[in-house]
Amino acid sequence: MKLKTIARLMPLLALGLAAGHAQAAGFQLLEQNASGIGNAYAGSAAVAENASTIYFNPAGMTFLQDREVSVGLDLVRPTFKFSNRGSSTGVLNNAGNGNDAGSWAALPNAYLSWALTKDLYVGVGMGAPFGLMTEYNKPWLGGAQAIKFDIATYNINPSVAYRVNDKVSLGAGVNFQRMEAEYGRLATVTSAALSATTATLNAGDNSWGWNVGAIFTLSPATRVGVAYRSKVKHELKGSLSVEGPAANASAALTTGNAKASVDLPDTFILSVVQKLDERWEMLGDISWTGWSSIPKVDIVRTSGALNGVTVQTLDTAFRDTWRYAWGANYLYSDTLKLKFGIAYDQTPVPDASHRLVSLPDSNRTWLSTGVQYKASKTSTLDFGVAYLYVPESHIDNNQTALGRGRVTGVYDARVWIMGAQYSAAF
Repeated sequence: MKLKTIARLMPLLALGLAAGHAQAAGFQLLEQNASGIGNAYAGSAAVAENASTIYFNPAGMTFLQDREVSVGLDLVRPTFKFSNRGSSTGVLNNAGNGNDAGSWAALPNAYLSWALTKDLYVGVGMGAPFGLMTEYNKPWLGGAQAIKFDIATYNINPSVAYRVNDKVSLGAGVNFQRMEAEYGRLATVTSAALSATTATLNAGDNSWGWNVGAIFTLSPATRVGVAYRSKVKHELKGSLSVEGPAANASAALTTGNAKASVDLPDTFILSVVQKLDERWEMLGDISWTGWSSIPKVDIVRTSGALNGVTVQTLDTAFRDTWRYAWGANYLYSDTLKLKFGIAYDQTPVPDASHRLVSLPDSNRTWLSTGVQYKASKTSTLDFGVAYLYVPESHIDNNQTALGRGRVTGVYDARVWIMGAQYSAAF
């Protein structure tokens, strides 16, 4: 494929990418391809089996053919069902449990890679590395803490890779990232009239980050990959709108401009791929995410009588987390590969008192499987499915002193992920 042909594809891929971001779910999205789902993303920084390596480790481009394209779509369905265990939320006490706060999300991704020389490669990837959406049916007893929380990121990742020798490959990239956030809640729970008044923050920001990686070929059967993605600091700016019977009743209940700062975390991955024989291949991952970059989120007014005043703080108290993944591939035939994986994900939420109704997250265990079909010498299809088991997670978030009540209960949560991907060399 000539470069001008690739260039013609880019607007179509970008359009498909943008179409699904409003429904992004899950704060950190590993679903940057479908080919990794079957292995629970074990070996992600070392496997380099298609152009999606641009996201996980750009050094992997040196293991691809001269020109490759990969496009995929992942469907994610989280479930967050709340059961009340003694909440105290004033007039909202009997308002209901909000039904299921999760919903389907579509996460497209697209990648292009090509060789400029036999050792120098360039590429570009597009995806959504962070996203979250929870929305409760109204009315619900926790509405003063959150009704809707929607975070979406759009990431474009130009990259370069260089093969130093037959043992070492290096890669690096820059990331242009757009972040958009919507956070809505009831204004207060002190009276029936005010409980129908909503406050909604809509804000966004463009920012930059970077990523680097390396792959070491220890033997013909063994590869080790390391990859690092930087923090991305977002200064979200937008509006805080108040609607309902109590709108304009006080300075705190007026519509105006607002801002919030969020440092999306950095990540580090150590991966290994080990070929055992002609049929079996093992994969492993240890990854770290620096979630402590978000100890809290302050929402600050930037206009009106409260200009410069912090009107709400989301007390996240996030902690750094680890993820462990193990996977296996079995080459059933020359055209069919079977994939298996298991992983354990730590949650950044430290305890029940800091679990937010907008992010009722908990530790997760991945159980994954998938299949890869080689349709021709130059094209491959991947299909994967994963079930994320989430144990019962407790919440006891007390914001009574701030007029938002105390939400106490248990979340029943789980996640299904399904994906398909097409990869081709030209």
